[in-house]
Amino acid sequence: MSEEILKRYELVEKYTQGKRNFAGINLTEVNLSQINLSKTNLSNAILFVCNLSGTNLSEANLTKANLNIARLSSANLKKAILNQATLNVANLVRANLSGANLVEATLVKAELVRTELTLANLTRANLSGADMREVIITEANLSQTDLSGVNLRFALAQRTNLEQADLHNADLTKADLEGANFTNAELRQAHLSMANLRNAKFNGANLRWAILNGADLTNADLSNVKLSGANLRGANLTNTKLTNASLVHVDLTEANLLRADLVGVDLSGAILTGAKLYEVPRLNIKAEDIVCEWIDVSPNGDGSQVYNFKTSAESKRFFNHKSPIVEIIVDSTLDLKANVALATTYYHLAKDYDFINRPPSIEARYQKTTLNFRLDSDELLFVVAFIAIFPFTDAKKSQVNIIEIVKNNPLEKIKEKILELDISMAELIQKNQRIKKILESFRHNINFFSAPTKLILNNSSGKSLVVSSNPDFGENISKNNQQKFSLPPDNKVADFINSFYHFG
Repeated sequence: MSEEILKRYELVEKYTQGKRNFAGINLTEVNLSQINLSKTNLSNAILFVCNLSGTNLSEANLTKANLNIARLSSANLKKAILNQATLNVANLVRANLSGANLVEATLVKAELVRTELTLANLTRANLSGADMREVIITEANLSQTDLSGVNLRFALAQRTNLEQADLHNADLTKADLEGANFTNAELRQAHLSMANLRNAKFNGANLRWAILNGADLTNADLSNVKLSGANLRGANLTNTKLTNASLVHVDLTEANLLRADLVGVDLSGAILTGAKLYEVPRLNIKAEDIVCEWIDVSPNGDGSQVYNFKTSAESKRFFNHKSPIVEIIVDSTLDLKANVALATTYYHLAKDYDFINRPPSIEARYQKTTLNFRLDSDELLFVVAFIAIFPFTDAKKSQVNIIEIVKNNPLEKIKEKILELDISMAELIQKNQRIKKILESFRHNINFFSAPTKLILNNSSGKSLVVSSNPDFGENISKNNQQKFSLPPDNKVADFINSFYHFG
């Protein structure tokens, strides 16, 4: 009987007799396939080039065991402890490691094709160069794990924790990574073509030169992500958060960006020809030297509404939006009493109108006070202006001007909201006696609210429109209170609206 066979026989016999502690045992090159070793203590064991194919090692303790080049194909390692174990070039094809602990384990160039790792803990493990095609790592913990150069094609990794993991040059083509956490992960030059990345978190991750063509990133969080030089051709970024991300020289040809958040994004040198951009906030975007011949602004991204850019300057202007602002200039100094009254009024209005979702910035000078309401989209300009002017004596005349402007221009969605507000504003005063009394007190006892005003809209394209200006603004108050607030010229209004409205 050979020495290897004898060692197998002795191990099986001792296990049958109830012995479970085999810590530090040397079983180099021994064939231990298809035997039951569940719940054994094999910590620090030397299992180099050992054949453990089909062996039951469930709940076994293999802490710091040497399993280099071991054969563990189809082995049962459910809930096994392999912390700091070495499994370099080991064969774990179709092995079951669900719920196993492999903290700081080393599996360099190991074979894990179709391996089951659901709920496994591989924190700080080294799997560089491993073959993990079709691996199942659903809800596993791979935080801070080295996965550089790993083949994860077709992997099933939903809700997997890959926070701070190193996936440099890893291949995740067509992997299912829905809900995975890639926060602060290293994904430089990673291959994620056609991958399912819906609801994934990439906040702070490095995706420079990554290949994401055709990937599904719906509802993903890519805020503060580095995507310079990445390929996102035809990718689905619907509702994706890209706030303050770096997309320098990114290829977004025909990418779906419906309702994506591009606020503060750097798109310098990016390719955006054919991108779907319906309801996309484009505030504070940096878009120098972009390449964009046309965009799709149809609600469903079906090409029914295409906008062609005739020049690069025109496309640059489209992507260089500023925050729209409703500006109210009051011909009076703001004292402390008026400031408290103003804050109180807007607090009560905000409770009934969610368009007032942030307080105005206030610039108080010696004889003038400027209120600036910063908005998220141009479509809110007229609506917020209608509400923001409300505390002032000039409110009614200014609101009449707003209604006249929207009635005579193609602003159907805004028109409906303005007319609705005109009714509900009156209802607000009828129903809310408290705010009515507050306003009456303000207007009678605080001169600030009776001062002449100028109402200006500043859209995201940098164009301004004076909606209303009290004839006494900047002058000594006239006795002619009935003088009409003049409407802005039609061509001025049309130019202001056309600069944003045609883009949906």
